[in-house]
Amino acid sequence: MEFKYEVPKEISGWMNSVGCAITICDRDGKILYMNNRSRETFARHGDIVGQNLMPCHNERSQAMIRKMLETGDTNAYTIEKGGVRKLIYQTPWRDKDGVIAGMAEISIVLPEEMPHYVR
Repeated sequence: MEFKYEVPKEISGWMNSVGCAITICDRDGKILYMNNRSRETFARHGDIVGQNLMPCHNERSQAMIRKMLETGDTNAYTIEKGGVRKLIYQTPWRDKDGVIAGMAEISIVLPEEMPHYVR
């Protein structure tokens, strides 16, 4: 039985209104959803919703994705590409029964100067 997930309109509307890229995949790595910012980021690859994200990643990254989907761990890091700094936050999401159903990646452009507070 194939798992199919439809993002409710009120959620997809919200996800398209935020200033970050959101990509959601299922447990097998099949891309289920990309908000507008995510689609813009990966536009050079065409419409990749429905495709598997694993071939787009190197072996090390694939192993990390598999581990997150197995353990429920979260992976967060920063990158810089073309002079733009981003925070990448990858975390499993769970179905209504609490079972890991896939992974969500949120990519946020970081400002050059960003305050940091210790509270």
